[in-house]
Amino acid sequence: MSSQTSSQAVPPPPSRSLVQRAPDFLVWGGVIAMLVVAFGPVEMRRLPMLFTNSENMRQFGQELIKPDFGLWKLYVSQMWLTVQIALWGTVLAVILAIPFGLACARNVSPAWLQQPMRLLMNLLRSVPDLVIGMLFIVAVGLGPFAGVMALALNTGGVLAKLFSEAVESIDRGPVEGVRATGATPLQEVVWGVIPQVAPLWSSYALYRFESNSRSATVLGLIGAGGIGQTLFESLNSFAYAQVSAIAIVIVVAVTLIDLLSQTIRARLL
Repeated sequence: MSSQTSSQAVPPPPSRSLVQRAPDFLVWGGVIAMLVVAFGPVEMRRLPMLFTNSENMRQFGQELIKPDFGLWKLYVSQMWLTVQIALWGTVLAVILAIPFGLACARNVSPAWLQQPMRLLMNLLRSVPDLVIGMLFIVAVGLGPFAGVMALALNTGGVLAKLFSEAVESIDRGPVEGVRATGATPLQEVVWGVIPQVAPLWSSYALYRFESNSRSATVLGLIGAGGIGQTLFESLNSFAYAQVSAIAIVIVVAVTLIDLLSQTIRARLL
């Protein structure tokens, strides 16, 4: 009797019909189909060459495991310049993203403003920072300023999207409470919206600063200053021992930035 009662108390496991599973089959089937179609264009058939040409990799690796830190002061100073480029680029991006993110949020700005701003932010995100950097190099010449502006525009577009999504997910209660006091729309944003999203915005900005520290290194390859330019020169001269030392400096710097960012985020969130 007790076993019959317990069996009746436990509901049967949920099941999904074929119609309910059809979207999942379509999504995963589409992903698998895309992988199969892309197998040839991305030359995945070359995968065995990683093992058949291992001798070439071994010779290259032997040179990389002997880093030359003879110019370590130069490497450290150039890495510090790269961090400064990333810092300024991120700060300018945040200044750009705050008003643009609010303008893109559906629950804050009117529809006639949202769509043009979203198109503009899509444009900034779509153009690679290397291309933007080249445009600024043509405009202002070689140097760190071109890298700062490239990071500011590209990161501004990314942060504006993230900021707008954070605004769209806020609790409407505080906003309505501020509105009940007779506040203006701007005061609603300042006192009802910003306090809710500020920790998340700060976390997004810190993450982009970490990312920009790496992106600023790549921008150095096109003459935007920093350690990337030194790395490119060492690669062109086949000085792989110097390349290894520069890579170690970059890894150490990015690791320290990541640890600092985690500490700040932990206090904010």
